[in-house]
Amino acid sequence: MSENAFSLKSPRIEVIDALRGLAIMAIMLLHNLEHFDFYYLPEYLPEPIKVLDKVIWDTLFFLFAGKSYAIFSLLFGFSFFIQYDNQRKKGNDFRWRYVWRLAILFVFGLVNTIFFSGDILMMYAVLGLILIPVCNLSTKYVLIIATFLLSLPMEWFNFFNILYNPDYILPLNLSNAYYGNMHTYLSGDSFVDHTVGNLSIGRWASVFWSWENGRFFQAPALFMFGMIAGRKQLFVASAASIAFWKKALICAIILFIPLFAFKTYLPELFANKDIVNSLLIIFTSWSNVTFMVVLVSTFVLLYQKEAVNKVLIKLIPFGKMSLTSYFSQSILGSFIYYRYGLGLYQYTGATFGLIIGIILFLLQLGFCTWWLKKHKQGPLEALWHKLTWISFGKEKKTVAA
Repeated sequence: MSENAFSLKSPRIEVIDALRGLAIMAIMLLHNLEHFDFYYLPEYLPEPIKVLDKVIWDTLFFLFAGKSYAIFSLLFGFSFFIQYDNQRKKGNDFRWRYVWRLAILFVFGLVNTIFFSGDILMMYAVLGLILIPVCNLSTKYVLIIATFLLSLPMEWFNFFNILYNPDYILPLNLSNAYYGNMHTYLSGDSFVDHTVGNLSIGRWASVFWSWENGRFFQAPALFMFGMIAGRKQLFVASAASIAFWKKALICAIILFIPLFAFKTYLPELFANKDIVNSLLIIFTSWSNVTFMVVLVSTFVLLYQKEAVNKVLIKLIPFGKMSLTSYFSQSILGSFIYYRYGLGLYQYTGATFGLIIGIILFLLQLGFCTWWLKKHKQGPLEALWHKLTWISFGKEKKTVAA
């Protein structure tokens, strides 16, 4: 069997849906802590609640910040492989259909940005195009390209210039200015102002932040690693895949500890703030990816345990309706925290934000479970699928790699 082989009739890999459900849940909890990018710490809260807020904030951000996004990116690449390979087996070239599919996702992201400027769908729609030129390359070359991107070459370029070129000036940090300007319209109670602000100021704040923190390199790398995971059938339960995830877990733990420690003590190791900031971006990215592997490996291995599986499979409906869930999070979250809605940002710290997030998650999970008993896909998933496969005439046949 070749490395690209994947049974056309193989059943849906449920661990992927459950894992995607975990990522969406974690994203929701973090967004509630952040008031969906409306950062505010109420001063009136009792001191014990403030202490608890800090513990909850630090714990959840340690566990999920940058990791849930990385899981989502990994699974994005995996999903591409499944669709591409299934169409290849039918003799179809999926690449142009995939471009159209990303264009639809971009529109979804544009609408989602109306409610939440931190939307990632638009970025995925653009960066996902990188899978087209690499999808027919051998796994060896895909791995080389992905590793190079994951190294964050732009940040190393900045680092060595700072180190050896005294005249080098780091590019301006633009995201901070845009995030500062967001406060103007977020403080108001006009939905129209929020819409205009999110589509302009907020959108650019998110784009610049992603660029400045290496996401434009990290995300495509993780897409490719997800594609490789599909080729190697790493999410299909087998002795070989279980052995892989056990090794991956051990290696990731061994790598994460020094990476996290180095990242934590960087300010004490270097006096130059520019060097610290540049290395901080690199080692934060690497420590997040290694901890993401810890989470994914642990999840996949626990999923094979019958007692734990009974709990984890409950996340499957949430993962199957990830687009609907992600979209509805933005609508509900913005209404709950922003001033055009309930304006709860001014009353809730991390503790109350977490409680709200858990309640919203349970409500969404209940809705997803109910919906999928009556429908094959979630509302937005069904719309995306239907629009993806609009007939454009005779489908192009696969070109031999």
